[in-house]
Amino acid sequence: MKNTILFFIIALLFINCKKEKKANEKLNVVTTTSMITDLVKNIGGEHINLQGLMGSGVDPHLYKASEGDVSKLANADIIFYNGLHLEGKLVEVFEKMKNIKTIAISDALDKNTLIGSEYFASNYDPHIWFNVTYWKQATKFITDKLSEAIPEKKAIFQTNSASYLKQLDALQQELETTIKSLPKEKRILVTAHDAFNYFGKAFNFKVVGLQGLSTATEAGVQDVQKLSSFIIENDVKSIFIESSVPKRTIEALQAAVNSKGHNVTIGGSLYSDALGNAGTIEGTYIGMFKYNVNTIVNALK
Repeated sequence: MKNTILFFIIALLFINCKKEKKANEKLNVVTTTSMITDLVKNIGGEHINLQGLMGSGVDPHLYKASEGDVSKLANADIIFYNGLHLEGKLVEVFEKMKNIKTIAISDALDKNTLIGSEYFASNYDPHIWFNVTYWKQATKFITDKLSEAIPEKKAIFQTNSASYLKQLDALQQELETTIKSLPKEKRILVTAHDAFNYFGKAFNFKVVGLQGLSTATEAGVQDVQKLSSFIIENDVKSIFIESSVPKRTIEALQAAVNSKGHNVTIGGSLYSDALGNAGTIEGTYIGMFKYNVNTIVNALK
């Protein structure tokens, strides 16, 4: 009930309380996930007022807007969100907004290239940031949107964007080199939930998640037993927990495998639906991706 009231309050603020901006006042930009916050920061820099809703370790599938988010959203000029129903009920609010420009970065992508999913209302897997090529497209898309909103800063945004795209090119090459050191038959990634399908498709990994695409779906005993059999049959040496998902499900899976006489280790914690702590290397998209790949490759070797 409290959550319903909160969303009602937010909707009223969006409709009735949009303030007029003063001359030379910076654009107020709000982002949802930490990945999007990092991306917009790289493009907009000091030329926008940027606030992210979700910090390190926050699961967007289960996210509920807090009272502290109300003022951020109500005072925003632009809101960038993932789309494809990653943010759950927040998407319903965004789609009904008036007076505030809401932009789904997934609109930058050709839907025909996305991985289908019956678990989301969009019918697509929303974990698009695990395809670096998609993130490059999102970079260009956000650059265009910020340039439209602040035409006088267009040249700056384009310069920032070009610099960041070079960094993403370098990231992609580094990841490919690191992954090449892992034999193809060992490229089996078992995690808490199916956040890594785009990663698997891009880098030729077989990806299996215990909870499916959304963490809102609980894993049952049969899921654990089925996946434990898969791990044994494919001689998987390591499985992975995720920073934004309780580790108990993977620990239960490990126990099930070990009880059948097959030793499987927990290879580390991966960043899936959120970046690491702000101010750390893993608190950036590029740092997160490097960390994940190094952790996966080192454990599966």
